[in-house]
Amino acid sequence: MVSNQLSPTHQSYRAKHVLHGDTWLNNALVTICDDGTITAIEPFNHQQHSDFIDLGEVSLMPGMIDTHVHGAQGCDVMDACHASLNTMSQYFASLGVTGFVATTVTAPVTKIRSALKQVAKSMKQGVDGAEILGAYLEGPYFTEKNKGAHPTAWFRDLSVEELDNWISYADNHLITVALAPEKAGAIEAIRYLRQQGIKVMLGHTDASYDQVQQALNAGANGIVHCYNGMRGLHHREPGVVGAGLLHFNSYVEMIADGHHVHPAAIDVAHRCCGNRLTLITDAMSATGMPNGEYVLGEYTVHMKDGVVTTDAGGLAGSTLTMPHAVRNIQQWLDLPLEQAWLMASLTPAKSLGLQDQLGSLEVGKRASMVAITSDLSIVKTWVDGRLVFKAQQPSQEALCI
Repeated sequence: MVSNQLSPTHQSYRAKHVLHGDTWLNNALVTICDDGTITAIEPFNHQQHSDFIDLGEVSLMPGMIDTHVHGAQGCDVMDACHASLNTMSQYFASLGVTGFVATTVTAPVTKIRSALKQVAKSMKQGVDGAEILGAYLEGPYFTEKNKGAHPTAWFRDLSVEELDNWISYADNHLITVALAPEKAGAIEAIRYLRQQGIKVMLGHTDASYDQVQQALNAGANGIVHCYNGMRGLHHREPGVVGAGLLHFNSYVEMIADGHHVHPAAIDVAHRCCGNRLTLITDAMSATGMPNGEYVLGEYTVHMKDGVVTTDAGGLAGSTLTMPHAVRNIQQWLDLPLEQAWLMASLTPAKSLGLQDQLGSLEVGKRASMVAITSDLSIVKTWVDGRLVFKAQQPSQEALCI
């Protein structure tokens, strides 16, 4: 039993299963203080516990965290609009996501500035669903060969002065910056950003294995959407992929939608990096929407049957959701549910340095959590103990693959 003395105001929830850390408890009770932290996780006892909400035949899980996401439901971070961020927040909560990092794309400086400023404003104002954890600057410090859906006209050289500007625009809520490590001044920029407490991811790059190793040794934290937008693994030049998979300090973003990366390649990555594999969606505005044309940054893109492409036919973000990513990983790699789920909750929390607050259900952590059914339908979602989503009927996100 794990228990602390209860505060005068608290709420307890009984569930059929509770994922406590990485271990299942059956017929268990989670108690939450009025400040939104977990004060007890313990076996349920009818004689001992009388004041509780019975959630029934559900499993209580830690809320998922999407550390790299651009948009959903026709909305995008680059809209620089609170209503868009709030719509995204509510949609993500319906999918069991309790926190997300609002991600920009390469665009004119004025547009990126507006987006970063709005993320900061919306964090202060508050959103109705999943919590905005901060901003992720993806671009404009990339190289042309592996540009992806980033327009090269707006690529720029690295400048510590400009990095300071981004930090200021985001009101110190910029928590991740992606860059190509072969750019001039990259090592200096990585060291500077780390001094500011900002994570650095390496992507949209043609860097060599040695260049990536140097960047990771200098304090970079990992690689952006592994295999995509980077020099691949070759037996004589292991490239970005080889360095990212092997380095002990490298978190490895993975889009597990079956379009961006073959399941066998994900298996290879997982066998190399283990619990450094971080599930992301890289979702954009077409997520949760019908087939048609959408905007990603400066591009008009086309979504058909869940796949988003540019006019040239290249992939342009995804329409993946976090529950689908978990189910895919669970099936493809033959993993137990809890192991796949923690790649979407605890590993992302660790990659952001938030593992003491989020990512798993443990005493002292914030009660950002999800109630799910046996088919992974989302029943309820809480952020800091506050109910932000309740399914009106069995979720359409029932994950029939």
